[in-house]
Amino acid sequence: MQAYAITLLRLSLGTLALAHGLLKVFVFTVPGTVGYFESLGLPGFLAYPTILAEVGGGLLLILGIYTRWISLALVPVLLGATWVHSGNGWMFSNEGGGWEFPVFWTLALLVQAGLGGGRLVPSRRLD
Repeated sequence: MQAYAITLLRLSLGTLALAHGLLKVFVFTVPGTVGYFESLGLPGFLAYPTILAEVGGGLLLILGIYTRWISLALVPVLLGATWVHSGNGWMFSNEGGGWEFPVFWTLALLVQAGLGGGRLVPSRRLD
């Protein structure tokens, strides 16, 4: 059962990352996301690697490719999200979203990195 639980965590994290990245592309739009990053005082070009990390990382997690490395690679993105939401209080239901969800997501990615890919991975060498 443990291997299936690890797989479920991987698939959930991958789906969440993919959905979050696609939200930036199709709802907020890429130029809108660039503008949002700039409104935070961040360089707008950071929106591009963030979107790539979320979409590409989400797909790779779903596929079970380099699970440990991809999980670790997504941690800085979530630490950035934690920083963005840190002034809004703890609860993500607060206006502007709080910091508890990105912190939890960061910890879940670290757990996934420690556990590996579980089942349904194309190759143990790619885990």
